[in-house]
Amino acid sequence: MQYRIWGLLGRLVGWLDNQRYQPPANLSAHSIDWWRVVPFVALHLALIALFWVGWSPFAVVFAVFMYLLRMFAITGFYHRYFAHKTFQTSRIAQFIFALIGATAVQRGPLWWAAHHRNHHVHADQPQDTHSPYHQGFLWSHLGWFLSHANFKTQFDRVRELTRFRELCWLDRFDSFIPIALAIAIFALGELLHVYAPHLHTNGWQLLVWGFVVSTIVLYHATFCINSLAHVWGSRRYATHDHSRNNWLLALLTLGEGWHNNHHHYPGSAKQGFYWWEIDFTYYGLKVLAAFGLIWNLKKVPLEVRNQNTVKGL
Repeated sequence: MQYRIWGLLGRLVGWLDNQRYQPPANLSAHSIDWWRVVPFVALHLALIALFWVGWSPFAVVFAVFMYLLRMFAITGFYHRYFAHKTFQTSRIAQFIFALIGATAVQRGPLWWAAHHRNHHVHADQPQDTHSPYHQGFLWSHLGWFLSHANFKTQFDRVRELTRFRELCWLDRFDSFIPIALAIAIFALGELLHVYAPHLHTNGWQLLVWGFVVSTIVLYHATFCINSLAHVWGSRRYATHDHSRNNWLLALLTLGEGWHNNHHHYPGSAKQGFYWWEIDFTYYGLKVLAAFGLIWNLKKVPLEVRNQNTVKGL
């Protein structure tokens, strides 16, 4: 009994402190870490609370705001900055947007960037941890990040980022950030219930809409880039993978749906290569650049944009 208690405590510590995590020995590449599935499933089950908390215009608008803010942090900074270095920024701005990105419950910035860089090296090859062609659609959508094999951060792929202690801290204790956000949202809802009753919201309602609903929608919109964006859409470029451009996914993910463009030239901060390809993340980055918060945004060279085109499939 004592060993079981210590075992449970060890798993809890490993869940909160990623450096303490020790995967069981002799596991297959597709072995699921069921302890990490529990909070993932619990978050989805929390949608049932919508029947009790109801809704208000403020709660819905707040949910949309939290979705857009965190999606921008993921697409603009986790992806285009940390993974691909498509622009430059200050250490302070880097940390602020890394912190916002961590609230999206998609792990820390180093883990995210390292796995994404690995994806580009092995895109739609057997070594690609979330290729729908080799790993299956469900695994590419959500199974891969719940596995023991993909839990550890591949620090060798993000060596230049490991010199920032604050980013390493976010990566090590990534669970604390969304928990803190959830508590803050609940507290805000309770304050609004008392001091702004005309908004017709409260702590539980704002928590369910602002954190649960927005996080789940954010989850699956992001996951669709790994899964759907490699099987559904058109191909402008003859890349060595199955990446697709999909306007609907581009709208949902603020521009990430121009995935074939991105795989053709990952170094561009603008993934909508043509004016009609809506890329809200890039528009947001341009605003930040106008205020001097980021600079040196890279774009695809014209000769690269116009080469190696194929008919859409």
